[in-house]
Formats: sequence, C-alpha cells, structure tokens
Amino acid sequence: MRRARSTHHATTIRALTLIACFIALPGLSHAQEADDGTGELLEGVQNGERVQIQLPDPEEQLPLDDLRKFTEVFSRIKDAYVEEVDDRELLESAIKGMLSELDPHSTYLAPKDYEQLEESTSGEFGGLGIEVGMEDGFVKVIAPIDDTPAQKAGVQAGDLIIKLGDQPVKGMSLEEAVKLMRGKPGSVLTLTIMREGESAPIEIDVERDIIKVTSIKSRLIDNGYGYVRITQFQADTGTQFKDTLKKLEGDYGKDLDGLVIDLRNNPGGILQAAVEAADALLDEGLIVYTEGRIQSSRLRFNAKAGDLMEGTPIVVLINGGSASASEILAGALQDHERAVVMGTQSFGKGSVQTVIPLDETHAIKMTTARYYTPDGRSIQAKGIKPDIEVKPAELQEIEGGPFFTEADLSGHLQGQDEGEDSAAEQAQNASAAERDYQLRSALNLLKGLRILDKRNNGSDRTSMD
Repeated sequence: MRRARSTHHATTIRALTLIACFIALPGLSHAQEADDGTGELLEGVQNGERVQIQLPDPEEQLPLDDLRKFTEVFSRIKDAYVEEVDDRELLESAIKGMLSELDPHSTYLAPKDYEQLEESTSGEFGGLGIEVGMEDGFVKVIAPIDDTPAQKAGVQAGDLIIKLGDQPVKGMSLEEAVKLMRGKPGSVLTLTIMREGESAPIEIDVERDIIKVTSIKSRLIDNGYGYVRITQFQADTGTQFKDTLKKLEGDYGKDLDGLVIDLRNNPGGILQAAVEAADALLDEGLIVYTEGRIQSSRLRFNAKAGDLMEGTPIVVLINGGSASASEILAGALQDHERAVVMGTQSFGKGSVQTVIPLDETHAIKMTTARYYTPDGRSIQAKGIKPDIEVKPAELQEIEGGPFFTEADLSGHLQGQDEGEDSAAEQAQNASAAERDYQLRSALNLLKGLRILDKRNNGSDRTSMD
C-alpha cells in the first residue's frame, strides 16, 4: 500500500524535490551573511574541503508544512478534477490568487492585461469608462470618467456592481470583471447596481465605446476666476496643467483673482503627474513621500522654486471619487496652506503599486509602499478631509411673493445708471441658479477672500455671486 501511494503521488515528490532545491540556495546565502550565534552549524564539503555551514534561524525559513500542503493540493487537482487542467494554467491561477489576497490593487498581469494597463495610462482604451476596485466581493465604482458612456448613463461613485449582464460578480476577480466590461464598441452591457439610498438593485444599460480621456479641461467661470478640471493623471498631465494655467491668465489678460481646481471623481493615475501639478503651485517644501519595506520604495518628492500663480487664492474640490494621485495633490496643497480644500472626504487610496516585469510579456503589479502627505498623514483608508465640507445639492430659486423697492415708489429720485444692467443681472442670476452647488460655493469663497484682500489694500469691495 505504501509503495502504491508513492507511485500515485509522483507529482508531489517531484514538486517537493524542486522546492527543496530552492530552499537550499537561500539558506546557504543567508549563512554567509548571518551573525555568529544564530542558526545551527553543520559540517559539509565545498570544493573538496571540509567547511562549516551556518543554517538560518528556523523561524526565517520557508514554511515547509505549508509548501507540502500546496503541492498536495496541486497533485489532488491534477489527479481528481473533473477536467484535465494544464500545469501552467494551475500555476498561473496560484500566482493570481496569491496576489489578489494581498489587497485589491495587487494583481498578476498576463500579456493582455499588461497592454490594457498601458492603454489606460496613455488615455485611450475600450470599455465603459469607469475606475473600479473590489469591496466585499463586489465591484465598487471609484469614479466614472468624465464624458464616457458610464457617466452619461448615470453610474455614480460608490455604486456596487453586483451583476455584469447575466453574470453575478460575487466570486470574480477584478481582472475577470474588467474583461467582461470591455468589449466591442456599440455593444450594450447591463449593470445591476446597489446604491446607497436605494432599497432595491437598479439596472443601468451602458453602451461600450472607445474611451478617450481628456486629462485637463479649463475655462473662466467668472471675470478673473479660473476653473481647471483634472479628470485623470496621465503621463503628460503635469505639463498640460502648467500650460493651462498660463493660458487662463492669457485669456483674462492679467493675473487671476482666484482659481478652482476640480478633482472630484478623479480616480488618480501616475504619481509623477500629481507631483508636477503640485510643484507648479508651490515654491518649496515636500510634496509627498512614500514608505515601504525595500529601499527603492522609499521616495521623497520636493517642490522646486517657482509658483506659477504667485500666491493666487486656490480652492480644491474633492469628493468620494477623488483617489490616489488626486489625493496627493489635494493633501500637498492643504498641508502647505496653499489652497482651501472643499467638498466631501476623498476615497482613501494611499498605496503605491509597482509594475515588476517577470519576462517580456508578463508582470506583476504589487503594492510596495504607502503615500504620506508633507505633514506625515497617511492617506490609506482615511482619505483627505476637506477644510470646508460642502455636500452636493440642487439649487432651486424660490418663487417669492411680490415685494417693493425704492425704485417702485412713485416719484422716486432717479438712481445713477438705473435700469441699464437689469437684463445682464437677470442672465447672471439664472446662470448662478443652474451652476453646480459645490463649484458655486468655491467661487463665492474665492470672491470673499478677494474682498478681504482689497479691503486690506484699501481698494473697493466687489459683490459676491
């Protein structure tokens, strides 16, 4: 019986032999560097001479019992699974599981996944247009990307996707879910979503399209007040941001009185791009630093001299869809007191992922460090708390009853320029009523700061929106 068992599990014996080879080498290497008094001394022969080999501390060795368990499971699957499974497929599945169990952002990148990662950072890819993560086994929407099918269909940050078409998401890996969301442009995918405040799941049909992400959008939102929307941090976002600031001041004809930087629903992107954007608005000091177990993951990024806006008041808008690189920018400007952060608490993705190539076509994306703001705050699972909390709201003008002013009194004294601007004022008030409430709050804050600045300088005050 014993002999039959050994033959039956030949795969197990081969695997254990292979593991033993890998264990021996690091053990010998470790022995050469170990301090005296640690581990156990054995005698051996090396190059014909008797030598002493120092074994590593047993607690630092690979867990042999667990490795035997792994090879036993591998062998059982090979022998008894209902369908024959290729060795390579089994090993890749083991690698995927090993990484996915670490955290939601670590993953194995097969050739197609590697290509998709490059596409997403370049700003053009196929799909629905949402940044997603995993939560409790479901796909969570971190943020819909501006001007994409998902945003236009009504997908919102914080939505939990429980079904993709007819397939339940529970039990899928993030990579499997993403593959289902990608597809031929023009095809429709039904998302079944759980949303806070809704008593039952809702279904949203989203038509796939080629997603082209414009990183920077800008305009003047009032005379002297600029608005910059950063939708995602791509490779060239830092350069685009600097060019946009210069163009806004050029359009206005002089230095701006205030600037709103909108990072709402910005899912992040490339770290260096966020650092460049912060550097454009800071004269000096730390922007962000990272801490990890290996030396290469311990980085510090500092601002170079030169604030392009020369102290112009800034309000940064964030919300629960602001993640990663957008939190770095908001946190740096907040800690340096260079901007007022307004809105709602950000997402809280404060970890660094490094893509480590395994060969020419395969890689792993693994979390290697955590982000910290200049004041040493960890963003991970905490996010950036706004200086002024402003929740989204709909503005609606209240129809009041008739009222009288001095101008309605018969025989009143004629006011200077009376009646000239009534049409313009009505148009401006209508525009203000339709405007995004958080953005309007940011603009009013900037106008208030401008009023105080003019008062301090003895200038005339301006009116608020």
